[in-house]
Amino acid sequence: MYATHLRLDVTVRDSDRTVIRAARRKLTRSARRDPAKREARKRFYREMLEHHANAQRLAGEFRL
Repeated sequence: MYATHLRLDVTVRDSDRTVIRAARRKLTRSARRDPAKREARKRFYREMLEHHANAQRLAGEFRL
């Protein structure tokens, strides 16, 4: 999933909302609307936010 986060084209300084919007664009239309896939979508968004938070933490730690 980390590779997917890299393909979102978001910077470390972007907000969580920007990350969610970019992640949403990566999903197909049917995946975005199917109620049966709701839990999978939530898991995907949470993972993207987790990777983004880790990137922000690393950038702060190394002052990038």
